[in-house]
This record gives sequence, structure tokens and C-alpha cells, in this order.
Amino acid sequence: MTRVTDVQTDASVTVVGAGFGGLSAAAYLADAGADVTVVEKNDQLGGRASRLEAEGFRFDMGPSWYLMPDVFERFFGHFGREPADYYDLERLDPHYRIFFKGEGERATDGGVDAGDGNGAVGGSDSGFENRRPLDGGGEVVDVAADRATNRELFESIEPGAGEAFDDYLATSERHYGTAMEKFVYEDRSRLRDWVDLDVMTAAPVGLKLTRSMQGHVSKYFENPKLQQIMQYTLVFLGGSPRNTPALYNMMSHVDFNLGVYYPVANSPATGAPAEAGSSDRPGGIGVVVDAVVDLAERLGVDFETGSAVDEITRRKEGFSVVTEDGTERRPDRVVVNADYAHAEQELMPEHERQYDADYWDDRTYAPSAYLLYLGVEGDVPELAHHTLVLPDDWDPHFEKIFDEPAWPDEPAYYLCVPSKTDDTVAPEGHSNLFVLVPVAPDLEDSPAQREHFRERILDDVAENTGTDLRDRIVFEEEFCVSEFGERYNATEGTALGLAHTLRQTAILRPPNRSKAVDGLYFTGSFTTPGIGVPMCLISGQHTADALLRDERER
Repeated sequence: MTRVTDVQTDASVTVVGAGFGGLSAAAYLADAGADVTVVEKNDQLGGRASRLEAEGFRFDMGPSWYLMPDVFERFFGHFGREPADYYDLERLDPHYRIFFKGEGERATDGGVDAGDGNGAVGGSDSGFENRRPLDGGGEVVDVAADRATNRELFESIEPGAGEAFDDYLATSERHYGTAMEKFVYEDRSRLRDWVDLDVMTAAPVGLKLTRSMQGHVSKYFENPKLQQIMQYTLVFLGGSPRNTPALYNMMSHVDFNLGVYYPVANSPATGAPAEAGSSDRPGGIGVVVDAVVDLAERLGVDFETGSAVDEITRRKEGFSVVTEDGTERRPDRVVVNADYAHAEQELMPEHERQYDADYWDDRTYAPSAYLLYLGVEGDVPELAHHTLVLPDDWDPHFEKIFDEPAWPDEPAYYLCVPSKTDDTVAPEGHSNLFVLVPVAPDLEDSPAQREHFRERILDDVAENTGTDLRDRIVFEEEFCVSEFGERYNATEGTALGLAHTLRQTAILRPPNRSKAVDGLYFTGSFTTPGIGVPMCLISGQHTADALLRDERER
């Protein structure tokens, strides 16, 4: 299959939207000689990976997990660079902490001995230091950076699960290698791309598309807690254990073998790692955005922020791209990184759309989210950099996302405390954290509903982790379904894009090459390969490849 390095072009290209997919496509196309301009609606680049800075606090508003480091190495490597030219990676240990809720009295008295607050939890009645019971029947566990330690953890929870852990990860690693090589790095967005010997030889992996993750995981582990540990990453894919294909068991290889990291910016002058507490050497996913933008600018990409696009129309020669202020651009080609459904339904004339409104209404969208960005006085020793709080049975929460949309009664949620790792994200003597609760897309989120849910979540955090935040909050901002729609033009306020359900995986996702308009392309989380920062970087390459192959054939 033709790669971007095989083709050069002098075409002018406008990229609409500066998420990771748009940034990636822009870099690849500029490297191939195209004259590229990225037009972004908001004042920041990075799409959902934007930053909130206020009162001495700095928050990554979107992605906060740095996973799949091999994808970032591959991306920068194409341009003769490496991530270390821009940022260093600190491997988190523990990777994350999980509070499993009990049914009785919660840990309101700080019932977890959290050690140093970012290392292993305290001593345990189970005899295993990364696991501890909580008052009321709950339990807290740390998933460590060390695989052998995690094997012991699994064995301590379920006899025989240590061996099952090894078997599961061996399968996950094998599927990861095959899927990445045959299905992810290779763009197979057209039916003819699947009539290929490589695809036939990878058929056992493809068959995993027909089984759910829940069905796959339950063959290895009986204990519900272990099943949850192996499936929590499905939220990153916008799915649930019962609607996500088993192929995504490969995410456990990402988690346990490849690791969980935190990026910290390097000194531009020396490449030296940032010193702790250096206010001009930040960490977080935002520094990855900065790195990709810097690379793209060096390749000749121009960026225009605060320029919302109102119209994209095919002309006899090239395209007309009109922004809110009336400015018209006339590029030869257009790459859309904006929300796919929004672009087709709101920016393009009806005769240039691939899909009608019924098609988009029938899609399964990934969850939206209720987010609380909090600056608090003091430390939060019970929490790790990444902390998950999970109910005994999370099916009712998923049902209220995908089946019967409603605010969850017993929520599963995520707490991110980057100040555990990075002194620059909060003033001295304070902690930076955000709470993220997956909720149904298109959920009504009136001020009254949000206020009620805020109280519910703050109660839940206190009850289940022993961290009472209420009287310590000095900065607070909410973000929910409405803001995702307003800020990102996200269809139904989805936080991620199209869910990775069976009928929305691989060739069944909308294509990166318009079937209705020659010279129009799409990239990002609605198309292949899918959701997440690494996938969007790869999507940008797929889209650039498609455009450049078409240029060669014109």
C-alpha cells in the first residue's frame, strides 16, 4: 500500500480542526510538500486536549493518560525526530489505584492507609501490600508498574488468577502485534482493502470482532473485580464490556506491558529534563500538543485559531472554505478534523453529504462526561495520580449511558491528580485534580441537575476514598454535555466520538475519504482507526496517505 513517503505534492490543503488527527495529517502532508493551513474554531490548538489555566492551577481538560508510547515514537520517527526531543516520560507507579465500593459504611474516616499517596497502599489483611480492605466491605488496590507484582495481586484476589493473568496478557500481546500491524497501521477503510492475504492470515484476530469483551474476559477470570480491571480501558474507547468487540483485549497489553506515563517538557535549549517545580517546564498531555504543533510549524504548516468554519463547498476548481468572519479560502483539498457528523450536516450542502440525518441519528456515540476541575488546599494522600472508583456492579451505569440514558445512581468514575507527579500544575500547598464521570451523550444537563450530581459525586468521593474535598475547594469549574457541544461542536455532546461497537469498528466506521466529493477527506475519532490520542495520530497518517495516493492518480 502506498505510504506518504512515496508521493510528493504541491497542492494547497486546508485542515479544519486542530485536534490530534488534524495536527498529524497536517504534519504528514506538509512533509510531502503540500501547502497546509490549519483552521481552528477555538483559541487553543489540540482539540479536546486543551488546557485550563486559572488562579495558579493548570488542567489538561481532555486526555490525561499517556498510553501506547510506541505510537508516539513511530509518529515522530517518521520525521527524523523522537519524543525525547520534546518531552521526557515518567512511568507512573502505581499505574493507577482502584477503590472498589462496598455496600456498608464507607471510608469517611480515611479508612485507607495510602502510604505516601502515590506509592503502594498500606498493609493488608490479605497479606499483599498492594491490596487493602476498607470499612463497609470495599477494597482498594494498586496496579503497579511491575508486572510480577500485578500477577501476585491477581492471585491474591482469585486463586489461579496469576496463571490466567499470564495467559491473558500473552493473548493480548499477540493480538496487539497483529492488530496494529495488519489493521491499525494499515488503512483498510475500503472493502477491497480487506481482500488481502495479510488479512486472511490474521483471521483469528478478526474473528475476535464477533465476541464481546465481557464474554472474552469471563473465560479467564471469575472475580468481578478482576474483570473490571481488565475492562476499565473500554471507557477510553467509548464502549462498554457488552458492546465492545473482544479484539480490544489488546488494551491490557497496553496497560500492563507497555505502561502508563506522564510527559514532562524538555528544555528547548538543551533537551534537559525539566526541574521539579519549574513553572516554565510543564507536564501533561498539553506538552504533547505543543510538540506536534512545533514539529508541524517547522514543516511549514500555518495555524489560524479563533476561526470557526461556517461552510465547506466543492467548486469547479478546488474548494471554498468560509469562516464566521466571512473570510473565504480556496484550497485544492480539504481535510476535516471537526466532528464528522457536524461537518456533514451543518457545513456542507446536502448534495455533498455522504450520509443523511437518519444515519447519524442511528449511530452509537461514545459517552459524554461530567467533569469537575478542582483546585484544593492541601494534599490528597488517599489518591494516586490516576484513581478509579468502581461499584460492585457497573452494568447499571453502562445501561444508563447506552440503553436508558439517565444520570447514574451508583457511578463509576475517575479522579486525576497530576500534582502528585508535577509541581507546576498547582500553587504551593495545593492539589490539582479533576473528577470525570462518564454519562450518556445527549443527556439533559440543566444547572439544577448538575448541581444535584455535583453534591452526589463529592459525597461519593468522601464516602469511598476518605477524601473530603468540600471545605478545601479554592477553584472550581464544571464541564459537561452542553460544553462539549458548544466548544467542540460535538454531536450529542459526546466526549470522544463514535463508540467502538461491533457495527462501528474498522470498515464499518465512516471513511477517511469522502464518497460524495472528490478531494474531501476526514480524520480523527469518527473514522479509522478510532478513538484516543494514539489512534488519532495514526488516523492523520491514514488520511494523508489517502490524499497523496489520490494526488498520484490524478
